[in-house]
Amino acid sequence: MENRQGVTPPLILAITVATIGSFQFGYNTGVINAPEMIIRNFLNYTLNNKLGNPPSEMVLTSLWSVCVAIFSVGGMIGSFSVGLFVNRFGRRNSMLIVNLLAVTGGCLMAFSEMAVSIEMLILGRLVIGLFCGLCTGFVPMYIGEVSPTSLRGAFGTLNQLGIVIGILVAQIFGLEAILGTEELWPVLLGFTILPAVLQSVFLPFCPESPRFLLINRMEEEKAKRVLQQLWGTHDVSQDIQEMKDESVRMAQEKQVTVLELFRVPSYQQPIIISIILQLSQQLSGINAVFYYSTGIFKDAGVQEPIYATIGAGVVNTIFTVVSLFLVEKAGRRTLHMIGLGGMAFCSLLMTVSLLLKDEYDWMSYVCIGAILVFVAFFEIGPGPIPWFIVAELFSQGPRPAAVAVAGCSNWTSNFLVGLIFPSAAYYLGAYVFIIFTGFLLIFLAFTFFKVPETRGRTFEEITQVFERQTQEARGYGRSPTLEMHPFQPEKESTPGI
Repeated sequence: MENRQGVTPPLILAITVATIGSFQFGYNTGVINAPEMIIRNFLNYTLNNKLGNPPSEMVLTSLWSVCVAIFSVGGMIGSFSVGLFVNRFGRRNSMLIVNLLAVTGGCLMAFSEMAVSIEMLILGRLVIGLFCGLCTGFVPMYIGEVSPTSLRGAFGTLNQLGIVIGILVAQIFGLEAILGTEELWPVLLGFTILPAVLQSVFLPFCPESPRFLLINRMEEEKAKRVLQQLWGTHDVSQDIQEMKDESVRMAQEKQVTVLELFRVPSYQQPIIISIILQLSQQLSGINAVFYYSTGIFKDAGVQEPIYATIGAGVVNTIFTVVSLFLVEKAGRRTLHMIGLGGMAFCSLLMTVSLLLKDEYDWMSYVCIGAILVFVAFFEIGPGPIPWFIVAELFSQGPRPAAVAVAGCSNWTSNFLVGLIFPSAAYYLGAYVFIIFTGFLLIFLAFTFFKVPETRGRTFEEITQVFERQTQEARGYGRSPTLEMHPFQPEKESTPGI
């Protein structure tokens, strides 16, 4: 397909408004870390009032862990429920409806101190986790379906940019000089209401996904008008035809369920790739670095570790922007491998520097540098790519179920890392990053041998390649279009992956 589509104001508006959901995910991931001691004091004070005596340190730590972890539990449930919304209400309307959850969760957290209620705080974190889990499915799916094929990767990276900006804003707002105080921490947690209201105001001005309109609602003329408006070109006949072909294929299949993703041979390879890529993001060690970066910087000898953590957040944001410009030039697969390889090297360097920092003062600076470069490599590949490549690997029918499974894998592994890392770090010390190095090398090998390059390919072309590979594997003969290695990027003019 020739690159005739352009970037128009309606397209920019639609994608910008959608990424507010990504911002919400990032903000609510990072917001709980800075005011930890203040919220612990609130838990201590509230339990003391209710029980008549101070709670033990173990009870206090357990309650704090629940406040942090319940967010991921909500995320798991939300991400697995994506298909229930998008097939019934559409992509845009689903984003609009679930903002009710953001407002509800934000209000519960904001008023928990006033009500002197730990239950409200925990329930608020659960509800906001549910909302964020749904957003991690809705946003990449919507962006992928409204973006021109030639710009799908670059725009897909904006999802990750929204997440990292959210984390950075949460870190900055959490400073004691801003909202990280005993009086203002409920405002810090309740701030999530404002982006939800802002998105709700602007979403009605954004179009529904043209693929949803044509394939799910059979509204061809409306889909055509939306494409023309979004892409700034009158001739969208080729794109409409591609959607029609996909619609015909879908009509021959029954509704794809989560179980069928693992049963139907042509879906098995892409769903395994989707799950492994999500695991490569979370088991890379990035959350261990971000959750505990303040402590790591403190161990490395930094006087004001919170500012070093914010510095890592700035690096996070900058390199997500770098990835945005590289993803359509270098390709998804290449950037993912570069990111994984760079992170593996940096995690080894972190281990060595943490072990030697007591003997050599300058090793503290090596450790800080390794953390910052580790973060940079993450945002070049493993950060943005797993989110949007899932939507590229599947056609319209199985896409909602696939996004739900992939999102649930991401949230589950995120939860497990947050749960297990403190104990692993306690017993293994600096050697804990060797575990992440091992994971990174395994994921690098998997990406090299199994992950296809999707740059410049339509959804239909990508799906057809997996189907042809399945037919070959089952002995139906060789397809001439797969003579070259299926996992190497081809020239733009060549059909297939």
